[in-house]
Order: sequence, then C-alpha cells, then structure tokens
Amino acid sequence: MFAIPGKQAVTITPKAALQISKLMTSAGHAGLRIGIKKGGCAGMEYTMDYVNEPDANDEVVEQDGARVLIAPMAQMFLFGTEIDYETSLLESGFKFRNPNVTEACGCGESIKFG
Repeated sequence: MFAIPGKQAVTITPKAALQISKLMTSAGHAGLRIGIKKGGCAGMEYTMDYVNEPDANDEVVEQDGARVLIAPMAQMFLFGTEIDYETSLLESGFKFRNPNVTEACGCGESIKFG
C-alpha cells in the first residue's frame, strides 16, 4: 500500500532473518505478521503473530528464507523500519529501528509517532 517501487517496506538484518526463518520452520507457519496496536505508556506497541496464510492486503517482505507480513493498518507506521534480532546476557528478542518513532518509553516496547 505504501510501497515505493524497488524499495521494501522494511529491511531485515541477517540475524533477524535467520531467527524468523527458524521460527517459521519449527512451527510450520507461513510467516510473521507485524502490526501496531494502541497501548503502553507511550501510546502504541508493536505486535508480532505467526500466520498460516497472508491476508490479501498484507505487505509481504521476503529475505533469506524469512517472510514478514505487515498488517495494512501498520504499513504507514513501519515504512523504513529495520528489524533486527539481538542477544545479550539478560535477554534476546527482536528490535525495531523505526525512523517514524518520535518517542519511546524506557522499556523500549511502547512507542509514539509524530
């Protein structure tokens, strides 16, 4: 919906692509849908859900065996985002580097768009 010809809506780092691919294979899902919902201390939160079949209006990004589906209502908020997967001593998880975010809470899970 918000696509620019020749440019993917989001980019996926090699670490994130590997992790998404592993999750898809082990659980037998068609992809990982990313969305946005109201909530958290900054106003919005990312959502991530396994899907067995893409919705007709999903933006599909495929890279290195990983398939990310962007929910229609989230496409304008996620355009230009880099999805990474980070592992540290205390936690592991997906990280979103989103140029559209104007504010984030301390935990990094709640965001605000300008």
